[in-house]
Amino acid sequence: MSVTAPGSTSAPADGRNRRRGGGRRNEGRIALLFISPWIIGFVVFMAYPVLYTAYLSLTDYDVINDPTFVGLDNYREMVSDDKVMLALRNTFVFTLMSVPAQLVFSLALALLLQRAGRAAGFFRTAFFLPKMTPPVAVGVLLLMLLNGQSGLVNEVLGWFGINGPNWTTDPTWVKPGLVITSLWTVGASVIILLAALQEVPEELLDAARVDGAGWHQRLWHVVLPIISPAIYFIVVVDTIASLQSFTEAYTAFFGAGNTTYSNDAALFYAIYLFQQAFEFLHMGYASALAMLLFLIVMLVTAVQVWLSRRYVHYTGGAR
Repeated sequence: MSVTAPGSTSAPADGRNRRRGGGRRNEGRIALLFISPWIIGFVVFMAYPVLYTAYLSLTDYDVINDPTFVGLDNYREMVSDDKVMLALRNTFVFTLMSVPAQLVFSLALALLLQRAGRAAGFFRTAFFLPKMTPPVAVGVLLLMLLNGQSGLVNEVLGWFGINGPNWTTDPTWVKPGLVITSLWTVGASVIILLAALQEVPEELLDAARVDGAGWHQRLWHVVLPIISPAIYFIVVVDTIASLQSFTEAYTAFFGAGNTTYSNDAALFYAIYLFQQAFEFLHMGYASALAMLLFLIVMLVTAVQVWLSRRYVHYTGGAR
């Protein structure tokens, strides 16, 4: 009979530990194998382009000739470029207008859909279909609907005795017109909010009714806190999209041969970046502009994440 000294580990226990450790390593390798397509895609299509853009931002590059290292000259030029400040101001104003407008409009449609009953499926599809519209077509639609002389929007306003503005030529109304057009594609946000609304516990709403809470009080104190994670997601995604707004405004105001409509009020940051890169072939300067936009998006998103710790409430108290 063999005797095992106190405190020592038997051979079978050592074998089991080795097998357990080997099993964990195999599981790690299998997991790495499954996520390797994402890792490769991230490195090739995200990490490398960002790093290469950062390098190009330090060069003078016109696509035709090899890049020439110039250090921080592109960033110094940005500080004195009036167009950069104009584009940033236009972009921030548009973002501050469009994100709340899209959120309120999406929430209103979701609340209506919640009461649609059996017809909800049809209306979900109807509200989502415009999201599939190509952005270029939306830009053309903007010019058709918001034409100051013959546009449908001004015609409808005229029915109520309201003299509609020149949406496409008056700099004051260019960005509001673009915001109105952006409401065309809120279908995805409507579906997300509708799904969140359907998860609100009915017993909480019943308890609020018993306590005498009206519809607005139930919405503000019960519904909105519960669906705040969905609202937070939509705000973050819409903010990033608004900061990178390009296609609709470019199609409507900067298309080939466009000399009819006001341009400066619609000069968004992404449009100015595109012009520097592909119209003037200032690829190094455009890369510096892209890095600034990248940092702005990161900063704005970080602020939203910080604010979410106070205003976003997750089920079960998880944050």
